[in-house]
Amino acid sequence: MIAGLARTTRDLGLAEDLAQEALVAALEAWPRTGIPDNPGAWLTATAKRRAIDLFRRTATLERKHEILAHELERDAAAAADPLARIDDVVDDDLLRLVFATCHPVLAPAARAALTLRLLGGLTTAEIARAYLVPEPTMAQRIVRAKRTLADADVPFEVPGHDQLEERLGSVLGVVYLIFNEGYAATAGGDWMRLDLCREAMRLGRILAGLAPDEAEVHGLVALMELQASRARARVDPTGAPILLLDQDRTRWDRTLIRHGLRALARAEALGSGLGSYGLQASIAACHARAPVAEETDWVRIAALYEALARLTRSPVVELNRAVALGMAFGPAAGLELVEQLVDEPALRGYHLLPSVRGDLLEKLGRMAEAGAEFERAAAMAGNDRERTLLRERAAACAGERRLLTSRDAPSAA
Repeated sequence: MIAGLARTTRDLGLAEDLAQEALVAALEAWPRTGIPDNPGAWLTATAKRRAIDLFRRTATLERKHEILAHELERDAAAAADPLARIDDVVDDDLLRLVFATCHPVLAPAARAALTLRLLGGLTTAEIARAYLVPEPTMAQRIVRAKRTLADADVPFEVPGHDQLEERLGSVLGVVYLIFNEGYAATAGGDWMRLDLCREAMRLGRILAGLAPDEAEVHGLVALMELQASRARARVDPTGAPILLLDQDRTRWDRTLIRHGLRALARAEALGSGLGSYGLQASIAACHARAPVAEETDWVRIAALYEALARLTRSPVVELNRAVALGMAFGPAAGLELVEQLVDEPALRGYHLLPSVRGDLLEKLGRMAEAGAEFERAAAMAGNDRERTLLRERAAACAGERRLLTSRDAPSAA
């Protein structure tokens, strides 16, 4: 309803208000008259009539009045035609709404909040809780986002072919931003927020249905499904994180893995080549296909990260490539690449840089340096669980160092 009303009124806030008024009208009328044969059409028609009444009162939007009147006629004709494809209209409207809520004119955080509110169906309180901000703050963020779209006169339409790739990237980026915040929370006391993961996966599946010929959409769905399959194994009974190589893979969700591999196969079958999400999904598939950590194809993962690095030019991807190189060819190979990233401005303040460096130094037996890196990473980390894990690793390095020192010390004799 909101998607269709937003297209015709070109005002997201008004569309939401009209939809709510239609629901109130249904609560008042249906107990007396009974539920109509097509409740969705009844609600939409009621909302559009209210919009017409509003536009008549303002007397300044005659063009929109005509559009809505035409739409009511079209809806009535479609309702009388048993062959009419109402679902096609709904799908088109949903796709328009996706591109509107993820418009580049909005900041990434505002895109995510508005998408969760209107497409994910979360309440403002639920979104605020997920992102650890007060509810009034989140409410203001959502209101400002709607106002920004209205002020910028953002069209509620699917972009033309020349803009589709750029805009679709923005949409997919918002969905993955939501998923990542759920998969590895940036702050707070929980390592994961599975409600956000589930909403992102649901949005991804909707997009895959609306844009079935876009390989990157299927790549993103595959990536989220494969990563989410590890959720039960990523924390212990106390909620503390368990690193990938230490996870009990029998607890990985095989159904999600099958879904993810199927989505990856769809992306590959489209023949347009894998993009960023497809390559990341291929990496996740390497982990998913290995029944135990020791059988992971790290050489292939390193090659996939190299392809991803060429595509994205991202220092974060290079850092992940260093991890893969360390696993495939030894920690010295990984550390060599990490040392090239130490002065990278984009990684300044990024806690995983010292964390990865600490891990590689620990494997090389350089315990004092490793411990210092883990302490530095802990000081940068925003998530309480992750901070605790890093400090535990620092303490373990210190303990191992003391043990080695006592072994090397001369005896009293």
